[in-house]
Amino acid sequence: GGRGTGAAIEALSNKATGNVKLVAMADAFKDRVDDSLQRIQAHLKDPARVDVPEERKFAGFDCHEKAIHSGVDMVLLCTPPGFRPMQFEAAVKASKHVFMEKPVAVDAPGVRKVLAANEEAKKKGLAVAVGLNMHHTDGFREVVSRVRDGILGRLLFLRCYCNNAGVWVRPREPGQTEMEYQMRNWYYFNWLCGDHIVEQNVHLLDLVNWMKGDHPVEANGMGGRQVRKGKDHGETFDHHAVEFTYADGTKMFSFSRHIPGCWNHGGGYAHGTQGFANAGGGQFSIQLKGKDPTTWEHGEGGHQVEHDDLFAALLAGEPYNEGDYGAVATMTSILGRMATYSGKVVTWDEGIRSDQDLSPARYAWDAEPPVLPGEDGFYPCAMPGVTKAW
Repeated sequence: GGRGTGAAIEALSNKATGNVKLVAMADAFKDRVDDSLQRIQAHLKDPARVDVPEERKFAGFDCHEKAIHSGVDMVLLCTPPGFRPMQFEAAVKASKHVFMEKPVAVDAPGVRKVLAANEEAKKKGLAVAVGLNMHHTDGFREVVSRVRDGILGRLLFLRCYCNNAGVWVRPREPGQTEMEYQMRNWYYFNWLCGDHIVEQNVHLLDLVNWMKGDHPVEANGMGGRQVRKGKDHGETFDHHAVEFTYADGTKMFSFSRHIPGCWNHGGGYAHGTQGFANAGGGQFSIQLKGKDPTTWEHGEGGHQVEHDDLFAALLAGEPYNEGDYGAVATMTSILGRMATYSGKVVTWDEGIRSDQDLSPARYAWDAEPPVLPGEDGFYPCAMPGVTKAW
């Protein structure tokens, strides 16, 4: 999924304890396991922290089950998010502590599965961390805590941006089955990725939900494909614009774009009767009416601190669970996709209750994925006004 190697390095580099060892690795593809292991070993100064012999390298669609049951205490779930619900459920069933990357699902049934498994994790006293690392970054925490304390007065509206040039494309190779091709090029298929409003913008939607202290109850929006027009671009949009509404009527405006040559920005902002808060573009400040802005530094990167905090809590025997807000942030993102794909207003209750399951009927290299290309090699994509998105 792109974050497994980094997450493993950060877990092994945590500041709370040196008593952490990587003992098993799993990926759908064996070459990805081997490449990741080499990069981890090259990065770490202490080779004793890694002990992954061939018999604890697992590949295939059931690789997570083999890794979970290989004698480990904690698992890092960093595969494409379409697999997150089943893998989290399996880890909790096996009573393992979990770090899982964001988002935690790609559809509403997956979100519900994660929420149910998280309740079991709480009962078992398992630690559950989610890779929404802004919660572990000083600059974001300083700004959000003051917004939550009411320094801006009554919140008038919020906004967030996740605009960048996009990500890699992995073209089809000779001999690949359709399933293997989609698994390799996973970012462009919703059953694996959820579209970039879910896979990336979940960070910023989580940020503004955190500022507001709630999740939206309604969404409407628009989106489409301007530059993602190739056969390897699957079915995902390249831009989304969504108006979310919270229960008290407050509006939140979200923009997601994957188009080169445009204004790139990532951040969240809150505007109130007494001023506004800025948590984006590397800037962290509160600007109150008639006063000079108060600013904060970014602080140490949240990717590392989230692992420092996780292991510190485990050592102290303290409860540690980020599963619920991870699921809520994910569902907020999915709600936005439902709105942009359909062109309709969708409520939180309609979205979370949706039975639209994006997963395939069977997981195997010769199985048929949920979406297939037409005779021309292009994949069907959502058409607002026509597509049923929940």
